[in-house]
Amino acid sequence: MGIDLPLLWAMIIGFGLMMYVIMDGFDLGIGILFPFVRDRDDRDAMVNSVAPVWDGNETWLVLGGAALLAAFPLAYAVILSALYLPLMLMLAGLIWRGVAFEFRFKADEAHKPFWDKAFAWGSYVATFSQGLALGAFINGFELRDGSYAGGVFDWLTPFSLFTGLAMILAYALLGASWLVMKTEGALQARMRELGRPVTLAVLATIAAVSLWTPLAHPQIASRWFALPNLILLAPVPALVVLTGWALLRAMRQSSSHSAPFLLALVLLFLGYSGLAISLWPNIIPPGISIWQAAAPPQSMGFALVGALFIIPFILAYTAWSYYVFRGKVKAGEGYH
Repeated sequence: MGIDLPLLWAMIIGFGLMMYVIMDGFDLGIGILFPFVRDRDDRDAMVNSVAPVWDGNETWLVLGGAALLAAFPLAYAVILSALYLPLMLMLAGLIWRGVAFEFRFKADEAHKPFWDKAFAWGSYVATFSQGLALGAFINGFELRDGSYAGGVFDWLTPFSLFTGLAMILAYALLGASWLVMKTEGALQARMRELGRPVTLAVLATIAAVSLWTPLAHPQIASRWFALPNLILLAPVPALVVLTGWALLRAMRQSSSHSAPFLLALVLLFLGYSGLAISLWPNIIPPGISIWQAAAPPQSMGFALVGALFIIPFILAYTAWSYYVFRGKVKAGEGYH
């Protein structure tokens, strides 16, 4: 039996995107939370908690894009054509916040407020743009003769605007729970205080998307509500509710430090899994599967050798960097 290369590549891309959501999510979430923290020392501690690792987190975004081009060039062409503007906005936001991240440490006191605002706004723009792209992807793309046939602004819909807001809330939850784990004192207490309403808001957006998508797309409704899928997939929403309850409980417990972040990761993973179930096996919704969009087997096999070589190195240096910089971030210590 031969290897199903499209399936293997879909798993690699899915893994890469999930790693990006997890690792750059709390990074962006810290910028999203900046306007809710006024103290300069607390803001420095927030940034210092990710300073050694933030730029490496975006490796997974590069990997996902390169893998999509190598394995599914049709999907790469259609998705980038359809989502050109939100993806350009995302990159602009990431670049702007990256510049602000470095400059805020070097600027004098008179200019630090400007770079604080730039860091926050870059985080909001990048995150909201990712949500816009996600909503447009779920809605699907209009194709004609294998090419994108929709308009320049087809991605701009009420649903994509809602998913943009939902992404901001999701990353804010990751950022708050990360800071509960990495900080202490008044800042940690502030993150627990913010984390509870944000958790409720994330649960509400998950519920809204779970209702909106099947109502708007009959094929998604049949995936979730037709027997036997209704029974087989019932654990997913049940686990979302259970995880949300456990997360709210962990946010209230002052002795709980790492549990909120781990539970936030589980909640995001469940939401990610729900989207994957809704869209599988289409890589160009609503009707182009991973097998239809796949590159020639020779190309996929050649690129797979490189991917299987490089991914373990990425995982190793990522794990090592987080291990080296483990522990709490204290005021006055960190990145310079």
